[in-house]
Amino acid sequence: MSLRVCLYNEPILRKKGAQISDFNSDLEALSKDMVETMYEYDGIGLAAQQVGRDLMLCVVDVPQTLESAFQIILDGKSTPPELVMPMALVNPAIELLTSVETTYEEGCLSFPGINGNVRRPDQVRVNFQDEQGSPHTLECNGLLSRCIQHEVDHINGILFIDRMDRDSLKTVASQILKLKKQTQKSILQERRNYRSGSNQR
Repeated sequence: MSLRVCLYNEPILRKKGAQISDFNSDLEALSKDMVETMYEYDGIGLAAQQVGRDLMLCVVDVPQTLESAFQIILDGKSTPPELVMPMALVNPAIELLTSVETTYEEGCLSFPGINGNVRRPDQVRVNFQDEQGSPHTLECNGLLSRCIQHEVDHINGILFIDRMDRDSLKTVASQILKLKKQTQKSILQERRNYRSGSNQR
């Protein structure tokens, strides 16, 4: 089932996710719905906050191409991406490994049409659990590393505009403000509709 993607200025996007301790069918269903939603919006990653849930959960599916080649070491073994994608990361904790930093133009499903340059370390180690609660360690670089950093930021209430370089942020400032106002207008309208519905009961 596809879910609604929350847009910038919805309060949930600034909420830090709660640790997940119940590994059950509800968690599996949510992960599956998040993957379906990610595909529907042509994304490569999605965090629980982006679908209205303040949980330590994100999903990723990053294509391996010549232009964006990356390596995966899962639980100490070099692993082809197609064997693990799409991947759900539950309670992920990132360790930034010693590596070069790269700048890349990022986008975000919660900021439709808005892109900007973000500088991040190229290599990370991630400790996480799968949907059954089994622990794993993932080391990766390239676009997958960047995507995971972006999504783990999300589940900690951090948005890519917080890390965007000054020139990029200046360029998209008017678009961000427009989206912020549109979202606020939608929130107020939803509240009015809710109050109106409550009064009719």
